[in-house]
Amino acid sequence: DFLFKFLVIGSAGTGKSCLLHQFIENKFKQDSNHTIGVEFGSRVVNVGGKTVKLQIWDTAGQERFRSVTRSYYRGAAGALLVYDITSRETYNSLAAWLTDARTLASPNIVVILCGNKKDLDSEREVTFLEASRFAQENELMFLETSALTGENVEEAFLKCARTILNKIDSGELDPERMGSGIQYGDASLRQLRQPRSAQAVAPQPCGC
Repeated sequence: DFLFKFLVIGSAGTGKSCLLHQFIENKFKQDSNHTIGVEFGSRVVNVGGKTVKLQIWDTAGQERFRSVTRSYYRGAAGALLVYDITSRETYNSLAAWLTDARTLASPNIVVILCGNKKDLDSEREVTFLEASRFAQENELMFLETSALTGENVEEAFLKCARTILNKIDSGELDPERMGSGIQYGDASLRQLRQPRSAQAVAPQPCGC
């Protein structure tokens, strides 16, 4: 029914590529190196009775790739903003990543904050409460995830997709607006192309 463009953004070493790999392949990426530039993955999911293809761009977190990765932000409908719960440094840089997303992608981009590496709770440097407060202040959804165990990984992507669908239904997001990050799939297009009268009125049986 739809295609959504997603971003995975945040500092280097937060486990962004592992989150994407867990979501696409349903397994943990053991030998994960720092992403150079941008990596891509896609998966078709069912959200609220609609079939949605998520086109996901996993961006490098290292500063030297920032100018390259920024060019991929344009026209994104949703984003996972990732920090590492065991690293205060990655948490402290969230505001800058969020500003980039809202400035370069769209002010309406749907963002979910993901505190990754939930499995390393004993090494935690950022509390759940502190991060949820940041999410609230910045109007973000929030989940703690573990790319290692898979906990909340699928839920993070689906929650984001569900919110975008709700915004399309309420008229808050217009898929036909340039740079919305949303495209109609074949099924939706066929429905749209039908004249409204044909959608509303059932054909009458012939009386002859």
